[in-house]
Amino acid sequence: MARVSQQHLDARRRQILTGAARCFARNGFHGTSMQDVLKEVGLSAGAVYRYFAGKDELIAAIADEAFEYIRQAFTEAAAVSPPPTPDVLLGRVVRGVFTGQVYGLQRRTCAALIVQVWAETMRNERLAKTLGDGYAGMRSGWAELVEAYRGAGLLRGDVVADDVARTMIATAQGFIAQEALFGGVEPEALESGLRGLMSIDPHGAG
Repeated sequence: MARVSQQHLDARRRQILTGAARCFARNGFHGTSMQDVLKEVGLSAGAVYRYFAGKDELIAAIADEAFEYIRQAFTEAAAVSPPPTPDVLLGRVVRGVFTGQVYGLQRRTCAALIVQVWAETMRNERLAKTLGDGYAGMRSGWAELVEAYRGAGLLRGDVVADDVARTMIATAQGFIAQEALFGGVEPEALESGLRGLMSIDPHGAG
């Protein structure tokens, strides 16, 4: 029997994840069965279960993939001197999510899926751990960037790194939730708004 290439295996895994993401975004996690996923991806049960044991594994893999994309963005940003400012970096991350670089889905569909993943953590301990680990990784990534900002003379030394991390993560989450609920959210608005806030001079004219 011919050996299956890693490229083929990766492509098949991608096919399953993208199809499952479409199902979950369309019908919700609890409204989607594994049979729905099989029909969506056009594969046999054996082909799908070779990669994922069930819905919980699919959901966790989708969430982990999103965090991997964001971790990569932080890693690339930290390698640049000076690093991109928060408005540029967050705009880049949100734009990547909205243009389907994470799931290969349409913008609002992708945002809706992310919000569903967040909600699912309230009942799914395994998924909660996946998101908790990803959240910790993002906070760590931002902390490293804060140090890079300090080293480049862009940020005061008394700024608490974790405070910046939590605020930036919350900003991105808020924009994703707005897109899922209302639509029409543009990454350019996030960038512009952050630049505006960053320009505030507390000692300026009142």
